[in-house]
Amino acid sequence: MTGSGVGSVEGYAARRGWSSRLAVLRRLDLPLCLAVLALSVIGALLVRAATFQLLTERGEDPEGFLKRHILNLFIGFGLGGFVTVLDYRLLRAYVPILYGAACVGLVAVLSPLGETINGSHSWIVIGGGFQVQPSEFAKVGLVVLLAMILGEPRDGEIGPGRRDVLLALALAGVPGVLIMLQPDLGTSLVLIAVVLGMLAISGAGKRWLVALVGGGVTAAFAVWFFGLLEDYQIDRFTAFLNPEADPRGAGYNAQQARIAVGSGGAFGKGLFHGQQTGGHFVPEQQTDFIFTVAGEELGFVGGAVIVALLGVVLWRGLRIATQAADLFGTLVATGVVCWLGFQSFQNVGMSLGIMPITGLPLPFVSYGGSATFANMIAFGLLQAVHVRRRPFD
Repeated sequence: MTGSGVGSVEGYAARRGWSSRLAVLRRLDLPLCLAVLALSVIGALLVRAATFQLLTERGEDPEGFLKRHILNLFIGFGLGGFVTVLDYRLLRAYVPILYGAACVGLVAVLSPLGETINGSHSWIVIGGGFQVQPSEFAKVGLVVLLAMILGEPRDGEIGPGRRDVLLALALAGVPGVLIMLQPDLGTSLVLIAVVLGMLAISGAGKRWLVALVGGGVTAAFAVWFFGLLEDYQIDRFTAFLNPEADPRGAGYNAQQARIAVGSGGAFGKGLFHGQQTGGHFVPEQQTDFIFTVAGEELGFVGGAVIVALLGVVLWRGLRIATQAADLFGTLVATGVVCWLGFQSFQNVGMSLGIMPITGLPLPFVSYGGSATFANMIAFGLLQAVHVRRRPFD
């Protein structure tokens, strides 16, 4: 009888576990899922369009990039699903581990383990054509860290107190400095956007936001004045201000990107039929400049669809933030929205010539391993907050 009772209890617990997981799946934010899936499919097609001709000319597998990208997407969706079924409220206990691991990865990049790719010492090469970019995972670590610190006001306080804000800024400054040492200006700007957005939503006083913006402007002038930027970064800003000044040098990328996007017209030249893309005039088209492939081959309509789908992701993220069960969940969703929103605007903007080139990939669309995994984890965080939006659910 005892054995039968134990078996019944174990069977009941197992059924409860599966029932709980199925309940989570039934409560997923469907528009968010469909938008991310659509962006991933479009991204895979654009990655193939950007790389198959180049790989063919090299005598390599013309589907090589596409196959690796699809593998990365499967792994990414797996990571996103794993995060979704977790109770995000339990993340508080693991935040120090996540933050510490992110910082260790950033330190490892600055050691002999790190490799320089496209002027940025941001990678750890693990072989087999795969690299790890720890700064992508630092975005995840920073979001959950700030949510933990700013999302638990002390007794009698409406928002985070001075000590909480100072602690948050100090801890956010550690990965920020490590990333600037690589140097990776684009990711540093993403972290700044995340910090400002989460501080604003947490209820921190306006004086903090004013002080941070003022301090940021002052720091930017100081970095420029004392020559702390690398030559290629200065060239990017110079080319942004006047791309025609050096069309074969610093302004080449920006000018070719605008030519590719503009040549697509309303409906594009057809998928896999882009002349600028096939001729490799725009560098890094599968990653930083993937939007130029959409502009040339899918035209204004195709580019607008991508922007609209990214808008759906941000809209659902904001909706999830407003409906979260607690301030911690609201801040997690807010941090993700600030991260994805700024990065999307920056990537599309640099392809159109309205933003300087900073080397940020387009979320859910660009080819990549670390970036894809981090984006899918962010997607999973949004879903985890959404499915547990009711208190004590």
